[in-house]
Amino acid sequence: MHINEFDYHLPEELIAQFPCEKRDCSKLMVLDKEENTIENKNFFNIVDYLTENDILVINNTKVIPARLIGQKDTGAKIEVFLLKEKQEKIWESLIKPSKRVKPGTEIKIAEDFSVKVIGRAENDKWEVELLYFGNFYENLEKVGNIPLPPYIERKMSDQEIKQLDLNRYQTVYAQSPGSVAAPTAGLHFTEDILQKLKQKGVQVCSVTLNVGLGTFRPVKVDNILEHEMDEEFYEISEETAKIINTGKEQGKNIVAVGTTSVRTLESVYKKYNNIIPTADSSDLFIYPGYKFNVVDKVITNFHLPKSTLLMLISAFASRDFVFDAYKKAIQDRYRFYSYGDCMFIH
Repeated sequence: MHINEFDYHLPEELIAQFPCEKRDCSKLMVLDKEENTIENKNFFNIVDYLTENDILVINNTKVIPARLIGQKDTGAKIEVFLLKEKQEKIWESLIKPSKRVKPGTEIKIAEDFSVKVIGRAENDKWEVELLYFGNFYENLEKVGNIPLPPYIERKMSDQEIKQLDLNRYQTVYAQSPGSVAAPTAGLHFTEDILQKLKQKGVQVCSVTLNVGLGTFRPVKVDNILEHEMDEEFYEISEETAKIINTGKEQGKNIVAVGTTSVRTLESVYKKYNNIIPTADSSDLFIYPGYKFNVVDKVITNFHLPKSTLLMLISAFASRDFVFDAYKKAIQDRYRFYSYGDCMFIH
């Protein structure tokens, strides 16, 4: 499969720079796979589409302020992007400009928070040691910045917008810190929507997948079968495993919120032929031809051209149908990517 099969042209003005004023007022495109129909709705209409025969699976990961801006003792400005904790205070990171650092370089982020470069790791990554006292996440809240994707343009000095991003680039149900990007399909949910769904008899359960670089790393090969995903940590609780297994036995539909929830569930099933309580890492790459074993319906945002996320959705709903929907979304002026609108595929 050639990478160009997953390319499309998106007018730049349709890349959402800010979230919708109210989370649940974003647009919702509803795709019916059986009937091959497409409807335009708003996200709050999701309540009309789910019943007591559905189990909603959300990813409760929490985005950490992983982007650190500091300087060397020479005054050179350096950015450190924390990716994954290897052990206490030791992190795998991206550094730019990396030409300006070497093992032993110390980057001062704040008065009492520094980063010491240990050395290079694989795939342009670096291993660093964080130097601070006290609680890590409390320190990070003070000195770090929310790691927005590069297509969302921000001036680092604007405190009001920084506060908006801290609040809105996070799901209302985020609990487990560890992601460097938001599971964006979940950004549309409000406490009110979740409550209404529960009142209708929809069961809601959570998994954790810490969104890392693997989810967003561009595919750099022409033949997508040669692409390798980075590993990302996931966890499934005993309660969630029980809800999903019992639901499947009863013929209920599993509705995954976002590609991260899809990959968590499908990764566990692939390994154990069942959903079990476990903590592990996934490098599962889903592309057309993949047989889904757990997930029946998906809520997802509109993804970048040539991305593994678009390939996953093309596997779930057929590439041609998905690309027809994207074409319509562009015509109807939907907003794309992380802060954009979403689709419900059933």
